[in-house]
Amino acid sequence: MTEKEKQQAGELYDTNDKELVAERVKAKKLCVEFNAIEYNDYQKKTRLLDRLLALRGENTWIEANFYCDYGYNIIMGDNFYSNHNLVILDCAEVVFGDNVFIGPNCGFYTAGHPLDYRIRNKGLEYAKPIKVGSNVWIGGNVCVMPGVTIGDNVVIAGGSVVTEDIPSGVLASGNPCKPVKELPKEDIPEIEKHELDAAEKKADEIPDNAIPSQKPLKAQNAEENKSQSAPPKPKKKRRVIGIEEVKK
Repeated sequence: MTEKEKQQAGELYDTNDKELVAERVKAKKLCVEFNAIEYNDYQKKTRLLDRLLALRGENTWIEANFYCDYGYNIIMGDNFYSNHNLVILDCAEVVFGDNVFIGPNCGFYTAGHPLDYRIRNKGLEYAKPIKVGSNVWIGGNVCVMPGVTIGDNVVIAGGSVVTEDIPSGVLASGNPCKPVKELPKEDIPEIEKHELDAAEKKADEIPDNAIPSQKPLKAQNAEENKSQSAPPKPKKKRRVIGIEEVKK
């Protein structure tokens, strides 16, 4: 077996293998290029991510700086957002579901090292995959360690170190990170029913080509008065505003 095959099989492998070193150099050059792109050059950022990552969904937004080892082991679902200083050591596969939001200074580390220093000093390590489900919010300064799976509808509190699997539908916190309580099954955790209804009502009043922060208060009041005198309109389905619209 080649060292790369050993790596992908989860066995001990030599990190100084020429093939692996060349692939890391290529990925890290792309990371440097990505981090240097002008902030509002969205098309260039998108094209570079397509060159770097194995697969990504719609509405992917990663704030600089971003670093990874290989890139071709990273899969991101729809509506992925990460704040500054995301680090993904993707010696094994790292998969994110849909609607994953990550705070600043977070790391996802698939690489592990032997406890025996005699083996470790030879440059040998192993890698275990990381999986993150959908509708997951990860607070700032969180570390996710090799082999961890995080379920769907999960909130990881800031500063946590995730060393073991986290089940779906929980708020988890601590070092080591453990489930603290179950989350409601609504799409948006921690929002009371009346707040959600109010948000939906407000969203119904927003035209398709605008976001709330772009509408002047006077314009909002005028539209409200107009809507009171006009016949009721059919209720629209709640609309999710993607990152592409926010950037406009």
